[in-house]
Order: sequence, then C-alpha cells, then structure tokens
Amino acid sequence: MGETEGTAAPGARRRRLALATLCITMFMSMLDNVIVGNALPRIGRDLDAGITGLQWVAEGYSLVFAALLLTGGALGDRYGRTAVFRIGLALFTAGSAAAALAGTVGTLVAARMLQGVGAALLTPGSLAILRHVFTDERERTRAIGTWSGVSALGLSVGPVVGGPMVEAFGWASVFWINVPIGIAALVLSGRVLPAIPGRARRVDLGGLVLSATGLGAAVHTLVEGPERGWTDTRVLTTAVLAVLLLTAFLLLERRIAEPMLDLRLFRDGVLGGALLGGFVVSFGMFGALFFLPLLMQGVLGWSPTAAGLAGLPMTAMIVVAGPVSARLTGRHGPRLPLVLGIALCALGLAGLSLYGENARYGEYLWTLFVLGLGMGMTFTPVSIAVLQRVAPERMGTASATVNTLRELGGVLGIAVLGAVLTHRLTTGLGLPPDALGRTTDTLATATTAPVDPLPAPVQHAVEHAFTDGIHLALRTGSAALAVAAVLVALLLRGSGRPVAPAPAAAPAGAERPAGARA
Repeated sequence: MGETEGTAAPGARRRRLALATLCITMFMSMLDNVIVGNALPRIGRDLDAGITGLQWVAEGYSLVFAALLLTGGALGDRYGRTAVFRIGLALFTAGSAAAALAGTVGTLVAARMLQGVGAALLTPGSLAILRHVFTDERERTRAIGTWSGVSALGLSVGPVVGGPMVEAFGWASVFWINVPIGIAALVLSGRVLPAIPGRARRVDLGGLVLSATGLGAAVHTLVEGPERGWTDTRVLTTAVLAVLLLTAFLLLERRIAEPMLDLRLFRDGVLGGALLGGFVVSFGMFGALFFLPLLMQGVLGWSPTAAGLAGLPMTAMIVVAGPVSARLTGRHGPRLPLVLGIALCALGLAGLSLYGENARYGEYLWTLFVLGLGMGMTFTPVSIAVLQRVAPERMGTASATVNTLRELGGVLGIAVLGAVLTHRLTTGLGLPPDALGRTTDTLATATTAPVDPLPAPVQHAVEHAFTDGIHLALRTGSAALAVAAVLVALLLRGSGRPVAPAPAAAPAGAERPAGARA
C-alpha cells in the first residue's frame, strides 16, 4: 500500500505542476490584452506617440493574436502541441523583453506583435494538453474550472496590477513582468508537460495564408475605422479585402479533407451556442475594460493606481465564480452557467451606465461584483463544451476557433463601442470626427499633466459628453449581451444534462465528425 501511494504521489504532483504551467501561460496571454491600458498615457509622453500610435500599441497584440490563432492550432496538430506551445511561450517572452526595451513607438508595436505571434502559438495547445494530462473526468472538470478562471482573471487583473506598476516602476514594467514568469514557465514545461506527438496531416497552406491575411485585414479595419472614419479609402480597402479573403477561406475549408477551420463545429447546437457565448462576452467586456480606465482617470481624476485597485471586486468575483461554474457545468451541463453568466454581464453593464461623473465608488460597486461574477461564470462552460464534444485529434483546431472568436469579439467590441462613443461625442459637442483628437488626448493623458489643458468650461463640456458617450456604449454592449443570452439559451436547449465526453483516443481511420454528438 505504501508503495502504491509513493508511486501515485509524484503523478499527482506532476499534474498539479502541469496545470500551474498552463494556467500561468494563459494568464499572461490574457493579461496582455488589457494590462497596457494604464500604461498608455506614460508611453505617449515618453515615446512622443500620438493617439493613433497608442491605439496600435494596444491593438497590435490583439491583431496578430487573432489573425494567427487558427494557424497556431493547425501547426500544433501537425507538429505536436507541446512543442508548438513551447515555441510560442519562448516567442512571447522574447517579445515582452523587446517591448520593455523599446525606444520608439514603432519598435514597441513590433514587439507587441511578436508577443501576439507567441500567444497565438501557445494558446490553442493549452486546452489540448490539459485534456491529455487529466484523464479522470471529475479531476479534469475541476482542472478546466481552474484554468478557465485564471484565463478570465488575466483580463480583469490587468488594470489592478498595471496601475501601481506604472506609477512605481514606469511603463516598461508591465512588459518586464512577463520575462521571469515566461522563463520559469519554459523550465517547468520542459519538466512536467507531456510530449504529445503531432499527427500526419497536410498543412493547410492555402487556409493559413487566407485566414491570417483575411483576419488581419478585418482587425485592421475595426481598429482604424473609428479613428479614420468608416468611409476612409484605406479602411474601405481593407474591409473589402477582408470580405474577399475570408469568403475564399470559408469556401476552401468546405472543400478540403483536413481544414484548418472545421465548419462542422457550427452544426452542433451546443458548440455553436458555446462559441457565440465566448464571442459576445468578449464583445461586451473588452469594451467595458477599455473604457472604464479612461472614465476613471480622464473624467473622475483618479490615479492609475486608484483606478486599478477599483477593479479588485471584479477580480475577486472571477476567482469565486470559476470553481462554482465548473461544478454547475458538471451537474447541469453548460447551458445554465453560460446563460446565467451572459445575463449577469448584461445586467452589470446596464447598471454601470446609470452612474455619471459625480457618482461615488460605493454607489456603483455592486455593478463590479455582478460583472466579475458574470465573466467568471462564462469561461468554464465554453471550454468544457468544446472538450466534451470534439474528438481529441481535433482539439487544437477547436481550441483555436474558440480563442479566435474571443479575440475577434474583443476587438469588435472596442471598435463598435468606440464608434458609438465617437458618434455621441460628435453630436454632443457639435464637432466633426477629425476634430476630436485633442479631446481624446486630453482625457487619455489627464493623469500625466498634459500641456496646454482645455479651458474649464470646455473641459467640463467634454467630460459630460464623454460620460454620456460611455453610457451609450455600455448600454449597447448590454443590449448585445441580453440578446445573446436568449440565443445561447435556445441553441443549448436540451443540453441541461452533462454530455458524455469524447473518447480518449480515436481508432486510425475512424475519426468521428467534430460536430457529431458524443
């Protein structure tokens, strides 16, 4: 008996270390979506970057991340998920160091894009490796709950840690923090992650080129549209290019035997609902997380540290909600926690839109608790739905699809809600879009002593119009989430009980369709 325990203990310890390694890397890749937000005013001052340059510092990472996620999933399936995961982790760490050392805004944007390449390679393999490490169904569900909770935590904790770090150590610190963590994760991954070999499959080179360039053009359009105007020649050109390339990509994926994007995933109602849920939560929450620091620092006059610490209730609720969501999913299936989480996010955004520039923190504190609870509830059921309904050999591709939709949802949320905000500003102030540059600069750099501030009456009018625009943007996001909650509830109808997991391994030549029900 003692011999058996001695044999089992190292295996359990190895699984815990593997889970810790996967959680750390997912936390970093999610964190980098938002942590740079509080550093943007200092970056603009130190690197003499205009508002467009700062926008690319924030969105360059998401652009490459979203554009290459499907590619990362396909490469992991072909060459081995663990190997591609480690390459991605190394590139992400190197990109973080390059960003911290950047002396110009162009160099910083390039480094952020290198981070995005690394994140696109490591993210799709994370869920697949987790499935391989945890073979017991109950233990696997708990592990996914932890992994999903940490992923959501990365999105909410960015402003919390970013503000104090920027004030204490400068903007480069938000990138330096990734370097020792990345090195430690690389060492751990070499010791505790299993070597999962790739499988013999053709690399979908046509799909790789079409998806990467098409998604890149789409994200570029969404990033530049609100700034340049939707009728700008460059914006229209990239929009048309995105439509043509992505249409060609979908037609190609329907015809080839081993596509990069398996369209059969969308035939399954549960998977379709889960994918929609992940997309729309990112749409609403990324937009909120992008605008809240501007409101707190630019209008309410909070310091980066105070604005970051204000998000602690949201962070705490995400930590609490992750394990609860995992248990609910295990008992009732993904429908209940996913629909409940989306509805709570809709309620939180709607509630937040009721408070203006004179609101006190204690008055809208409840909305942060609701938003954190909602976010924490949604990550786990999406991951478990994919895990249970997709064959193991297709897990890398399916995971990449989930994360691509999440990233695109976030970029689309910022772009659409930003367009709503810009429209309300132009109508409220009676200014054309191209005259809003100084207004945006004033609000974005309010905590770094801007030169030549606006006269007090003008500043007050700008702040009032900005707050009014954020309210409209939040209500737009809330409405989208509310509609999505109804659609997801309908798509996941009949999934009230847990679905039997896909087999651990599929016989050669007998792969079941990815969209087939288990």
